[in-house]
Amino acid sequence: MNEHEPVLRLREIRSFCVGGCVRSVHGLPVQRRRLALGGPVRPVDPNGEHITGQMYVQAYLQAEPRHRLPVLLWHGGGMTGANWESTPDGRAGWLSAFLHAGFDVYVSDAVERGRASWSPWPDIYADAPLFRTLGEGWELFRIGPPGSYRRAAQERVAHAGQQFPVAAFEAFAAQWVPRWVGHEHITLVAYDALLQHVGECIVVGHSQGGGFALEATRRRPGHVAAVVALEPSGAPEAAAAAGVRLPPHLAVWGDYMGAHALWRRYRATADAYFDALHAAGMQASVCELPREGIAGNSHFPMLDRNSDTVAQRIIAWLDHTVRP
Repeated sequence: MNEHEPVLRLREIRSFCVGGCVRSVHGLPVQRRRLALGGPVRPVDPNGEHITGQMYVQAYLQAEPRHRLPVLLWHGGGMTGANWESTPDGRAGWLSAFLHAGFDVYVSDAVERGRASWSPWPDIYADAPLFRTLGEGWELFRIGPPGSYRRAAQERVAHAGQQFPVAAFEAFAAQWVPRWVGHEHITLVAYDALLQHVGECIVVGHSQGGGFALEATRRRPGHVAAVVALEPSGAPEAAAAAGVRLPPHLAVWGDYMGAHALWRRYRATADAYFDALHAAGMQASVCELPREGIAGNSHFPMLDRNSDTVAQRIIAWLDHTVRP
């Protein structure tokens, strides 16, 4: 925390789960396993009813919030809400930034991530999870150009001017969790339940969470006063912008997009949707950080060394856009 910032006064920190349903599993063998240190082997029967599809949420509620609406922070693919809490090199994260700006904040772990837990496969989930390698993360997250990852940290090549704290890359990778494909529907159902639970709010979503934020806003526009899509890796089809009235949108993009073909495709999908929103007369703003003189950002601006600068850019937009 900056020494000049006031001390936060929270009236409550609480957590809860939303969404989910009961599914039954039958016909599996009973196993005999040791589950406690020094304990006996005992039977473990996986057959029966399980809760699946739930989302975990932690709420940070201020004693005297300065904004009437809370901010919901939605993480990206293979990640958890830890992305918002602090940076890999030990600085305060955007959770603190939005709290110090006077917002109540809700940080979630989406379906099958982190404290939301996951379900058996193939009995409930159709497939096994995917696990991201360090090399994929280094390159996909635009920390270094394609082919630049090496096992030895001193041999890796980062983009020139890179703002990500590359010395803390392994600490960042320690946060990554398994992810499943094909779970868009069950995840959106849980996000719908979260919006219904919280009521009118502001949504800030990153990467896959940015795509979910755009679609959830389209599905429940009455619950969202503004949505910020931070480097969204997906978006509704452009035609989905027709015939609806949606709240203000802001897309935020970092640097080095031209070096990665996949990100050019992701960007084109989001641009098509934002162009359709704009053509339909809705507020759909795009913030390209390099064009604003904020250079060197990776796919994770909230973890980069200039994360406070990017957070203040978004907070200023919200202050200007959302009714007090």
